[in-house]
Amino acid sequence: MTEANRRRQGLGWESWIDRQIREAQERGDFDNLEGAGKPIPGLDDPPDELWWIKRKLKQEGLSFLPPTLAVRKELEDALQLIARTASEAEVGRIVANINARIVAVNRTGGDGPPSTLMSLDLARVVTEWRRRRVVEGRETYASGDRDRPLGP
Repeated sequence: MTEANRRRQGLGWESWIDRQIREAQERGDFDNLEGAGKPIPGLDDPPDELWWIKRKLKQEGLSFLPPTLAVRKELEDALQLIARTASEAEVGRIVANINARIVAVNRTGGDGPPSTLMSLDLARVVTEWRRRRVVEGRETYASGDRDRPLGP
């Protein structure tokens, strides 16, 4: 109903809104709403101007970290990926990519804590990767080396 129609019928705002809600309830528009009967998330949180950005990032499964912290996470992910990689060429590609990110972050600095990461030594990573390789595609470890990291 437009405002002009509401005025023609002589309805005030409150009665018009109440009527809209009542009709929606009768149609079942409010039945089975997501979160019905649950507390509103974030209702007691302190006010934050960027609340909507943070909610969107959370919904999308994204996060925002300063570059110096993000590259640490990327390094951790790269080392886990290297451990599962099947070819030496792929190990070299992964090391080259993470080294480029580390160099870029170290060069520019930026927000967050200072970066103390150094580029990975490709020869050392490949040697460790080969040592962990198995006969017939399974990983093999020397005793006690299972938790030793591939990185620096």
